Amino acid sequence: MSEIKRRKTPSVPIGNLVIGSRHPIAIQSMTNTPTADIPGTVRQVKELIDAGSELVRITVDNEAAAKATVEIISQLRAEGYTAPIIGDFHFNGHILLSKHPQTAKWLDKYRINPGNVGKGKGKDDNFSTIIKIAADNNKAVRIGVNWGSLDQELLTELMVKNARARKPKSGKEIVCDAMIKSALDSASAAIKLGLKKEKLVLSVKLSGLQDMVAAYEGLARACDYVLHLGLTESGSGTQGITASTASLAILLQQGIGDTIRISLTPEPNTGRTLEVETCKALLQSMGLRYFAPSVTTCPGCGRTNSDYFQQLAKDINTYVAGQMPAWKRKHKDIEQLKIAVMGCVVNGPGESRHADIGISLPGATEKPVAPVYVDGKQYAILKGEKIKEEFVKILEDYIRRKYKK
Repeated sequence: MSEIKRRKTPSVPIGNLVIGSRHPIAIQSMTNTPTADIPGTVRQVKELIDAGSELVRITVDNEAAAKATVEIISQLRAEGYTAPIIGDFHFNGHILLSKHPQTAKWLDKYRINPGNVGKGKGKDDNFSTIIKIAADNNKAVRIGVNWGSLDQELLTELMVKNARARKPKSGKEIVCDAMIKSALDSASAAIKLGLKKEKLVLSVKLSGLQDMVAAYEGLARACDYVLHLGLTESGSGTQGITASTASLAILLQQGIGDTIRISLTPEPNTGRTLEVETCKALLQSMGLRYFAPSVTTCPGCGRTNSDYFQQLAKDINTYVAGQMPAWKRKHKDIEQLKIAVMGCVVNGPGESRHADIGISLPGATEKPVAPVYVDGKQYAILKGEKIKEEFVKILEDYIRRKYKK
């Protein structure tokens, strides 16, 4: 099968991480704690990094947050957490970065929104201040355009121009054009102010799936900057996961995107790691990155012994998750292992042969035996009360033989 060919972009260093087309697509997330709450923010950043977030963004919206940022990053580094920390600035970033040079120094990247840096001449002055501070500190900048805070002066200008056109575009098309233009004009201005192209990341986030895809496709055609992908507000639970993964998959399949975030509204009193886990599952399902062995299981039907099949599938998934820390230390490329746990003769043997190692459980009307396949060939036939234990032993033996450091 052919691999996805990513669009060519520069390499952008952010702290100890490098993003761009020659590097793995990086996963981002963001804290929702008040940044002035140092213990709470440190705890949540660590949770996100432990879950697999490779960049973490924190809100820097006031004096207290700006002062806390240095202590937060200092504590993280002292505890061995090296993932880049991004400062999220709106409205007053030029003031906070100017007044707190240590904050500007300790952050690995600044995120700014062209629609929220000011109006009129003040907009240009505020933008220039942030960019010059970034250049002086050799920091990367994401120019993040959001449709909910789009530069109204620019949008009005394009709307007026469109109204005079012989073939006017729709309102949605003009919003898309305005977002792309805002990102590109801001990037050009940043370069003129001294920020290198290799320090720029762009994004054009909307909430509607089709609108977001169209905006990123247009931006990708117009430039070769590194792009960060995401829906602005996708929702929570199944709705948020579905909308985000669908939109990102369309773009990633076209080779568009160098970093991603799946923004999910968490349930009350829960953490934010679900959005990181969803990013990992998306990238792995598309063959773009591997984080853990994949366990293929069938959904079950009237042919399967539902309770037994479902329990074994759950047990193997739990076992793999529990063993991963040790496996990663001892076995190279273990993340690419493919395991199959199938429920009956219809697809069981075939799926098991396609996996590195697989087991095909007997269906409700089949003989009570479970063939195991290794590298496409039948390896053993299991039966009796110890099928799970015997399959796990075969799995461990296979890993020791095939995945050596």
